[in-house]
Amino acid sequence: MQARSYLKLSVATALVTIALKTAAWWWTGSVSLAADALESLVNLAGAVFALAMVTLAAQPPDEGHPYGHHKAEYFSSGFEGILIIAAGLGILWGAVDRWRHPQALDAIGLGIALAAVSSALNGGLAWAMLRKAREVRSVALEGDARHLITDVWTSAGVVAGLIGVMTTGWQWLDPLLAGLVAMNILREGVHLMRQSTRGLMDEALDADSLAQVQAVLDSFSGPHAIRFDHVVSRVAGQRRFVDLHMHMPANWTLGRAAALRGDVEVALMRALPGLRASIQLLPMDVEAHALDEEDLV
Repeated sequence: MQARSYLKLSVATALVTIALKTAAWWWTGSVSLAADALESLVNLAGAVFALAMVTLAAQPPDEGHPYGHHKAEYFSSGFEGILIIAAGLGILWGAVDRWRHPQALDAIGLGIALAAVSSALNGGLAWAMLRKAREVRSVALEGDARHLITDVWTSAGVVAGLIGVMTTGWQWLDPLLAGLVAMNILREGVHLMRQSTRGLMDEALDADSLAQVQAVLDSFSGPHAIRFDHVVSRVAGQRRFVDLHMHMPANWTLGRAAALRGDVEVALMRALPGLRASIQLLPMDVEAHALDEEDLV
């Protein structure tokens, strides 16, 4: 199943869980269940936006975007982070109001059952989406999956709190739990915002991937009279890029150098699926000049 198919499933699941949680809140009057329903509404908005961004990121390069549209996924992650933070603040406001004005709850058992069903739906989908996100390195899919996981923990906490209200009669547990839910939601929103910011700042490949790149380069520099330097990498959505210089003996023909460069590029892309390698050919005794910071002033 493709990433977009998972996001379409996420939209459908969000609609079902919104209906279940809204019904649970309506019958019980629980502010924690209202908070849970609000988070599912945010799930729906986030899934729709993530689907749009993944569709855009899959578009091929064009004249205006020669390197593709892969960074569109980071906008999805950032947008979900904003939505989560807004939902968390709204839930916190409602929890404070209910704490000041306690209210008896009705049909708690029914509310617990509906919350448990919605939590099971979200948990199963989140587990499948996280596996797919790691497989295809989709930031948008991972962001939506983590949002669903937050929803699962929210529902679990709500169920535990409602059981506590039902067994003890302590009505203050309901707003207290809603406040804790809000804090957890805010934490997850901040995490997604940071992840989005890091992606838009062109971070380098992770340490393990860079080690794989270096291992491939070492496997070629040993048998051949060549060396590599100026290795620079970046990540953009599902795509990974590496640029480097390959120095060769000055008496090599261009055809021989180009053939070896092609072998190196293929080896790099096999070691790291989804990698795009760009290698500049230079004679052994020639160094490329890079601009110093003072040259940019």
